[in-house]
Amino acid sequence: MNSSIKTIIMMLFLVVTLQSCNQDPTLQSFYVDSELAPGFTSLDVPISLLKIDETQLDEEQKAAYESVDKLSMVAFVAEDGNKEQMDIEFAKVKTILANPKYEELMRGGNSTDGKFVVKYVGDGENVDEFILLGNSSEAGFAVVRIIGDDMNFSKIMKLASVLDEGNIEETQLKEITKFFQ
Repeated sequence: MNSSIKTIIMMLFLVVTLQSCNQDPTLQSFYVDSELAPGFTSLDVPISLLKIDETQLDEEQKAAYESVDKLSMVAFVAEDGNKEQMDIEFAKVKTILANPKYEELMRGGNSTDGKFVVKYVGDGENVDEFILLGNSSEAGFAVVRIIGDDMNFSKIMKLASVLDEGNIEETQLKEITKFFQ
């Protein structure tokens, strides 16, 4: 009986190992693999660093602010000689975001200035993550994740208007805004 238990444990271990090898890449694994890689820059900003005066927020803006935990960005900066690598890395992100769990919310831009797509994970009214993928042949590409609990896009957009009015250049977010200028 002892050998049958060993056999069952070995079979279980083999199944788990084979399944973990077949895992598709995730956005989180892309972030981890890229954050220190050549050509990339990354940034994590807890929502508390935005220095928003909550007393100036209306109820929807306050709800949106409280639903966001952090902003994360990983960007590949275009430079002479790295276009081929940039195309490879951009293709990886597009493949990950092609997963049906990422619902498309909107897209825009043009081939001259750059393009963007906004996707989300959740059920529309209760979103756990918004993803902004922007790319430009001159600047590179960036993936910005807005991570939180039960976020709502329309409320987040109202919160964005508060950020526009504030002095965002004094925070770590200047790295994100600089990339998209």
